[in-house]
Amino acid sequence: MDRMQPEHTPVVTIEEHYWDAELVAHFTGGEAPRPGQLADRLYDLGAQRIAAMDAAGIDMQVLSHGSPSTQKIAGDAAVPLARRVNDRLHAVIQAHPDRFAAFAALPTADPPAAADELERCVERLGFKGAMLHGMPHGVFLDDRRFWPIFERAARLGVPIYLHPSVPHPAVSAVYYDDYTADFPMVARPAWGYTVETATTAIRLVLSGVFDAHPGLQLVLGHLGETLPFLLWRIEQALTRPGQKRIAFREVFSHNVHVTTSGFFSTPALLCCVMELGIDRILFAVDWPFVDNAPAVEWMAGVPLSEADKLKILGGNARRLLRL
Repeated sequence: MDRMQPEHTPVVTIEEHYWDAELVAHFTGGEAPRPGQLADRLYDLGAQRIAAMDAAGIDMQVLSHGSPSTQKIAGDAAVPLARRVNDRLHAVIQAHPDRFAAFAALPTADPPAAADELERCVERLGFKGAMLHGMPHGVFLDDRRFWPIFERAARLGVPIYLHPSVPHPAVSAVYYDDYTADFPMVARPAWGYTVETATTAIRLVLSGVFDAHPGLQLVLGHLGETLPFLLWRIEQALTRPGQKRIAFREVFSHNVHVTTSGFFSTPALLCCVMELGIDRILFAVDWPFVDNAPAVEWMAGVPLSEADKLKILGGNARRLLRL
């Protein structure tokens, strides 16, 4: 496929996953690796991945470790392990600096150390932010123990990408387990991932972390995990009598970006554009769980101006991530 963009406006995708063999060895149960084409693609950070990018017309991927990344690793092991994982990813980027950038994996079991690792990755390795997955050790990320990470991200001027992981076991037991035998994806991308990640984002707004750090920027995949569609209702409900005063829509619209990862729906995209504005929409595929070509082909037919498409396909990412 021909590149959609001229050279000075590259296509950048920002939720593109890989696996580090040492870290993946810690994954258990349904998150444990299984041999096959998907695993091969996750481990590949060279010719196969770049060929798939070239075939679809993608110039750069921002790489992030697949879920649950380092979010379930205990404190004693998490800090040195995250450092090794990030150093290996840095070596990949050095080998292909025009094709790859990175989000750091952080040892959230030790939040102050995680903040320091974020700073090391940004200042010394040139990473563009970090990705956090799910509820670390069963705790929502709005908990104040994690605020040092958000403070450091705001100070460094880099975003935190909130990515799903499998729902809390107690939630799964009540909400999903009686259907997962027939529909295993209902607890994952079909619905469970969305519920967990949207809840995390709502809690972060309610927590006041953006009041404390107004420059903090979050990124939500999958076109904002339904939240752009719900903004009016959330805002209206939170202004009813009996609520603590909060400008939910204002905070969300100024501190959250959303991406197209794994969600190539024109009506849903246009909803996000109308609610958040074109400057807060970023292009992503969710490779290798989703193929590159359908994403690029879909964007070519979206009824937006060429200038707006250029922003989504790369301009907004270059601004936010300082590429």
